[in-house]
Amino acid sequence: MEVTLRQRAFEGEHLQLRHTSRVNNCEMKCALFLPPQYDFSDTKTPLLVWLSGLTCNEENFMQKAGALAYAANLGWAILCPDTSPRGEEVADAHDGAWDLGLGAGFYLNATQEPWKKHYQMFDYICDELIVSVLKDFPKLTLSGISGHSMGGHGALTIGLKKPALFNSISAFSPITNPINCAWGQKAFTEYLGKDKIAWSAYDTCELIKRANKHLPILVDQGAADVFLEEQLKPENLLKVALSEDYKITLDIHPGYDHSYYFVSTFINKHLDFHNHFYRDSL
Repeated sequence: MEVTLRQRAFEGEHLQLRHTSRVNNCEMKCALFLPPQYDFSDTKTPLLVWLSGLTCNEENFMQKAGALAYAANLGWAILCPDTSPRGEEVADAHDGAWDLGLGAGFYLNATQEPWKKHYQMFDYICDELIVSVLKDFPKLTLSGISGHSMGGHGALTIGLKKPALFNSISAFSPITNPINCAWGQKAFTEYLGKDKIAWSAYDTCELIKRANKHLPILVDQGAADVFLEEQLKPENLLKVALSEDYKITLDIHPGYDHSYYFVSTFINKHLDFHNHFYRDSL
Protein backbone atom coordinates (compact mmCIF):
# COMPACT_ATOMS: atom_id res chain seq x y z
CA MET A 1 0.00 0.00 0.00
CA GLU A 2 1.37 3.39 -1.01
CA VAL A 3 1.13 6.25 1.47
CA THR A 4 0.16 9.34 -0.55
CA LEU A 5 -0.27 11.79 2.34
CA ARG A 6 0.63 11.96 6.04
CA GLN A 7 -1.07 14.42 8.40
CA ARG A 8 -0.47 14.86 12.13
CA ALA A 9 -3.66 14.67 14.20
CA PHE A 10 -4.08 14.48 17.98
CA GLU A 11 -0.48 13.28 18.39
CA GLY A 12 -1.27 10.42 16.06
CA GLU A 13 -1.17 10.27 12.27
CA HIS A 14 -3.79 10.34 9.52
CA LEU A 15 -2.68 8.54 6.37
CA GLN A 16 -4.13 8.50 2.89
CA LEU A 17 -3.32 5.25 1.09
CA ARG A 18 -3.82 3.75 -2.34
CA HIS A 19 -3.16 0.39 -3.91
CA THR A 20 -4.02 -1.66 -6.96
CA SER A 21 -6.87 -3.99 -6.07
CA ARG A 22 -6.79 -7.44 -7.63
CA VAL A 23 -10.37 -7.97 -6.39
CA ASN A 24 -11.91 -4.80 -7.83
CA ASN A 25 -9.54 -4.61 -10.81
CA CYS A 26 -8.78 -0.94 -10.29
CA GLU A 27 -6.91 1.43 -8.04
CA MET A 28 -8.52 1.85 -4.62
CA LYS A 29 -8.01 4.47 -1.92
CA CYS A 30 -8.51 4.39 1.82
CA ALA A 31 -7.73 6.46 4.90
CA LEU A 32 -6.11 5.20 8.10
CA PHE A 33 -5.81 6.94 11.47
CA LEU A 34 -3.07 5.68 13.74
CA PRO A 35 -3.29 6.83 17.38
CA PRO A 36 -0.12 7.87 19.21
CA GLN A 37 -0.07 4.54 21.04
CA TYR A 38 0.73 2.78 17.77
CA ASP A 39 4.22 4.29 17.77
CA PHE A 40 4.86 4.43 21.50
CA SER A 41 3.45 1.14 22.76
CA ASP A 42 4.60 -2.44 22.24
CA THR A 43 1.04 -3.77 22.63
CA LYS A 44 -1.38 -4.29 19.77
CA THR A 45 -3.52 -1.35 18.65
CA PRO A 46 -7.20 -2.22 18.07
CA LEU A 47 -8.59 -1.34 14.64
CA LEU A 48 -12.12 -0.17 13.80
CA VAL A 49 -13.26 -0.48 10.19
CA TRP A 50 -15.64 2.35 9.28
CA LEU A 51 -17.87 2.10 6.19
CA SER A 52 -19.38 5.32 4.85
CA GLY A 53 -22.68 5.90 3.08
CA LEU A 54 -24.00 6.80 -0.35
CA THR A 55 -22.04 9.50 -2.23
CA CYS A 56 -19.20 9.40 0.33
CA ASN A 57 -15.59 8.33 -0.08
CA GLU A 58 -12.68 7.51 2.23
CA GLU A 59 -12.36 11.11 3.49
CA ASN A 60 -15.84 11.96 4.81
CA PHE A 61 -15.74 10.21 8.15
CA MET A 62 -12.22 11.36 9.00
CA GLN A 63 -13.12 15.00 8.31
CA LYS A 64 -16.69 15.21 9.62
CA ALA A 65 -17.28 12.69 12.41
CA GLY A 66 -15.06 14.25 15.08
CA ALA A 67 -13.82 10.80 16.05
CA LEU A 68 -10.06 11.17 15.95
CA ALA A 69 -9.51 12.93 19.28
CA TYR A 70 -11.43 10.29 21.23
CA ALA A 71 -9.89 7.46 19.19
CA ALA A 72 -6.45 8.85 20.04
CA ASN A 73 -7.39 8.97 23.71
CA LEU A 74 -8.61 5.37 23.70
CA GLY A 75 -5.74 4.15 21.55
CA TRP A 76 -7.83 3.01 18.57
CA ALA A 77 -6.91 3.02 14.89
CA ILE A 78 -9.63 3.64 12.28
CA LEU A 79 -9.66 2.38 8.69
CA CYS A 80 -11.98 4.03 6.15
CA PRO A 81 -12.20 2.44 2.69
CA ASP A 82 -13.82 4.12 -0.27
CA THR A 83 -17.48 3.33 -0.86
CA SER A 84 -17.00 1.89 -4.35
CA PRO A 85 -14.41 1.20 -7.04
CA ARG A 86 -13.56 4.22 -9.20
CA GLY A 87 -11.83 4.99 -12.49
CA GLU A 88 -12.51 5.60 -16.16
CA GLU A 89 -13.19 1.91 -16.85
CA VAL A 90 -15.46 1.42 -13.82
CA ALA A 91 -19.19 1.23 -14.58
CA ASP A 92 -21.46 3.97 -13.27
CA ALA A 93 -25.19 4.59 -13.32
CA HIS A 94 -26.15 5.39 -16.92
CA ASP A 95 -28.28 8.32 -15.76
CA GLY A 96 -25.78 9.63 -13.22
CA ALA A 97 -27.96 8.59 -10.27
CA TRP A 98 -26.33 9.09 -6.88
CA ASP A 99 -27.67 5.84 -5.38
CA LEU A 100 -26.05 3.45 -7.87
CA GLY A 101 -22.57 3.00 -9.26
CA LEU A 102 -19.74 5.28 -8.17
CA GLY A 103 -20.04 6.05 -4.47
CA ALA A 104 -22.72 3.38 -4.06
CA GLY A 105 -21.04 -0.01 -3.94
CA PHE A 106 -23.34 -1.40 -1.20
CA TYR A 107 -20.47 -3.57 0.11
CA LEU A 108 -21.52 -6.63 -1.89
CA ASN A 109 -20.09 -8.81 -4.68
CA ALA A 110 -21.87 -7.97 -7.94
CA THR A 111 -22.76 -10.85 -10.22
CA GLN A 112 -24.32 -8.92 -13.12
CA GLU A 113 -22.94 -6.97 -16.08
CA PRO A 114 -21.58 -4.32 -16.28
CA TRP A 115 -20.85 -4.32 -12.55
CA LYS A 116 -19.20 -7.65 -11.76
CA LYS A 117 -15.73 -6.84 -13.11
CA HIS A 118 -15.14 -4.09 -10.53
CA TYR A 119 -17.88 -4.11 -7.89
CA GLN A 120 -16.62 -6.82 -5.52
CA MET A 121 -16.72 -4.70 -2.40
CA PHE A 122 -17.51 -7.49 0.07
CA ASP A 123 -14.46 -9.53 -0.89
CA TYR A 124 -12.42 -6.36 -1.23
CA ILE A 125 -13.10 -5.30 2.36
CA CYS A 126 -12.83 -8.72 3.98
CA ASP A 127 -10.20 -10.54 1.93
CA GLU A 128 -7.98 -7.83 0.49
CA LEU A 129 -8.08 -4.44 2.22
CA ILE A 130 -8.07 -5.61 5.83
CA VAL A 131 -5.44 -8.25 5.06
CA SER A 132 -3.21 -5.70 3.29
CA VAL A 133 -3.48 -3.10 6.06
CA LEU A 134 -2.73 -5.62 8.82
CA LYS A 135 0.28 -6.83 6.84
CA ASP A 136 1.67 -3.33 6.30
CA PHE A 137 0.84 -2.15 9.84
CA PRO A 138 1.59 -5.27 11.90
CA LYS A 139 0.91 -3.75 15.31
CA LEU A 140 -2.78 -3.35 14.42
CA THR A 141 -5.34 -5.96 15.43
CA LEU A 142 -8.81 -6.03 13.89
CA SER A 143 -11.62 -5.70 16.43
CA GLY A 144 -14.76 -3.76 15.40
CA ILE A 145 -16.74 -2.66 12.36
CA SER A 146 -19.13 0.28 12.09
CA GLY A 147 -20.73 2.51 9.48
CA HIS A 148 -23.42 4.97 8.51
CA SER A 149 -26.47 4.51 6.24
CA MET A 150 -25.32 2.32 3.32
CA GLY A 151 -22.17 1.85 5.37
CA GLY A 152 -24.28 0.82 8.35
CA HIS A 153 -25.81 -1.82 6.09
CA GLY A 154 -22.29 -2.85 5.11
CA ALA A 155 -21.06 -3.04 8.72
CA LEU A 156 -24.02 -5.15 9.82
CA THR A 157 -23.91 -7.55 6.88
CA ILE A 158 -20.13 -7.97 6.87
CA GLY A 159 -20.06 -8.45 10.63
CA LEU A 160 -22.87 -11.01 10.50
CA LYS A 161 -21.35 -12.89 7.55
CA LYS A 162 -17.80 -12.81 8.96
CA PRO A 163 -18.27 -13.04 12.75
CA ALA A 164 -14.88 -14.65 13.30
CA LEU A 165 -13.17 -11.42 12.18
CA PHE A 166 -14.75 -9.05 14.70
CA ASN A 167 -15.54 -8.61 18.38
CA SER A 168 -18.40 -6.13 17.88
CA ILE A 169 -20.62 -4.40 15.28
CA SER A 170 -22.26 -0.98 15.34
CA ALA A 171 -24.15 1.23 12.92
CA PHE A 172 -25.67 4.68 12.54
CA SER A 173 -28.93 4.96 10.58
CA PRO A 174 -28.34 1.69 8.70
CA ILE A 175 -30.34 0.35 5.77
CA THR A 176 -31.47 -2.65 7.80
CA ASN A 177 -33.80 -4.43 5.37
CA PRO A 178 -32.68 -3.54 1.82
CA ILE A 179 -34.78 -6.22 0.12
CA ASN A 180 -37.81 -4.23 1.31
CA CYS A 181 -36.76 -0.65 0.51
CA ALA A 182 -36.26 1.32 -2.71
CA TRP A 183 -32.50 1.87 -2.29
CA GLY A 184 -31.85 -1.80 -1.74
CA GLN A 185 -34.22 -3.06 -4.42
CA LYS A 186 -32.66 -0.78 -7.03
CA ALA A 187 -29.08 -1.67 -6.14
CA PHE A 188 -29.69 -5.39 -5.67
CA THR A 189 -31.55 -5.71 -8.99
CA GLU A 190 -28.63 -4.06 -10.81
CA TYR A 191 -25.78 -5.75 -8.95
CA LEU A 192 -27.27 -9.18 -8.16
CA GLY A 193 -30.06 -9.68 -10.70
CA LYS A 194 -33.71 -10.45 -10.07
CA ASP A 195 -33.26 -13.56 -7.90
CA LYS A 196 -34.30 -12.44 -4.43
CA ILE A 197 -32.62 -15.45 -2.84
CA ALA A 198 -29.32 -13.82 -3.83
CA TRP A 199 -30.52 -10.56 -2.29
CA SER A 200 -31.07 -12.18 1.11
CA ALA A 201 -27.33 -12.85 1.43
CA TYR A 202 -26.82 -9.08 1.90
CA ASP A 203 -29.86 -8.25 4.02
CA THR A 204 -29.32 -7.75 7.77
CA CYS A 205 -32.79 -8.95 8.74
CA GLU A 206 -32.31 -12.17 6.76
CA LEU A 207 -28.79 -12.70 8.11
CA ILE A 208 -29.99 -12.34 11.70
CA LYS A 209 -32.20 -15.38 11.09
CA ARG A 210 -29.16 -17.42 10.02
CA ALA A 211 -26.65 -16.22 12.61
CA ASN A 212 -24.89 -18.97 14.53
CA LYS A 213 -22.63 -16.60 16.45
CA HIS A 214 -24.23 -13.57 18.11
CA LEU A 215 -21.81 -10.66 18.12
CA PRO A 216 -22.84 -7.61 20.17
CA ILE A 217 -24.62 -5.04 17.97
CA LEU A 218 -25.30 -1.36 18.69
CA VAL A 219 -27.53 0.73 16.40
CA ASP A 220 -28.27 4.45 16.79
CA GLN A 221 -31.04 6.04 14.76
CA GLY A 222 -32.31 9.61 14.55
CA ALA A 223 -36.09 9.94 14.87
CA ALA A 224 -36.12 12.99 12.55
CA ASP A 225 -34.29 11.13 9.78
CA VAL A 226 -36.09 11.81 6.48
CA PHE A 227 -35.18 8.29 5.28
CA LEU A 228 -36.39 6.52 8.41
CA GLU A 229 -39.69 5.02 7.27
CA GLU A 230 -39.08 4.43 3.56
CA GLN A 231 -35.45 3.31 3.47
CA LEU A 232 -34.00 2.39 6.89
CA LYS A 233 -36.77 0.41 8.65
CA PRO A 234 -35.16 -0.20 12.08
CA GLU A 235 -38.48 -1.61 13.31
CA ASN A 236 -37.96 -4.59 10.96
CA LEU A 237 -34.52 -5.19 12.46
CA LEU A 238 -35.85 -5.06 16.00
CA LYS A 239 -38.72 -7.39 15.15
CA VAL A 240 -36.51 -10.10 13.66
CA ALA A 241 -33.92 -9.74 16.43
CA LEU A 242 -36.60 -10.32 19.06
CA SER A 243 -37.96 -13.32 17.16
CA GLU A 244 -34.49 -14.86 16.90
CA ASP A 245 -33.45 -13.95 20.46
CA TYR A 246 -30.54 -11.92 19.07
CA LYS A 247 -29.78 -9.15 21.56
CA ILE A 248 -29.39 -5.83 19.76
CA THR A 249 -29.22 -2.38 21.35
CA LEU A 250 -31.32 -0.01 19.22
CA ASP A 251 -31.41 3.59 20.47
CA ILE A 252 -33.78 6.10 18.85
CA HIS A 253 -32.87 9.78 19.32
CA PRO A 254 -35.63 12.43 19.02
CA GLY A 255 -34.76 15.42 16.82
CA TYR A 256 -31.70 13.92 15.14
CA ASP A 257 -31.50 13.52 11.36
CA HIS A 258 -29.36 11.51 8.91
CA SER A 259 -26.35 13.82 8.86
CA TYR A 260 -22.84 13.76 10.29
CA TYR A 261 -24.12 16.09 13.01
CA PHE A 262 -25.90 13.00 14.31
CA VAL A 263 -22.89 10.73 13.82
CA SER A 264 -20.52 13.18 15.52
CA THR A 265 -22.85 13.50 18.51
CA PHE A 266 -22.73 9.78 19.32
CA ILE A 267 -19.46 8.54 17.81
CA ASN A 268 -17.73 8.46 21.21
CA LYS A 269 -20.47 6.15 22.48
CA HIS A 270 -19.69 3.76 19.62
CA LEU A 271 -15.96 3.89 20.26
CA ASP A 272 -16.60 3.08 23.93
CA PHE A 273 -18.85 0.20 22.85
CA HIS A 274 -16.17 -1.34 20.65
CA ASN A 275 -13.47 -0.68 23.23
CA HIS A 276 -15.46 -2.54 25.88
CA PHE A 277 -15.74 -5.71 23.80
CA TYR A 278 -12.12 -5.47 22.66
CA ARG A 279 -10.96 -5.37 26.29
CA ASP A 280 -13.24 -8.31 27.07
CA SER A 281 -11.53 -10.30 24.31
CA LEU A 282 -8.05 -9.91 25.75
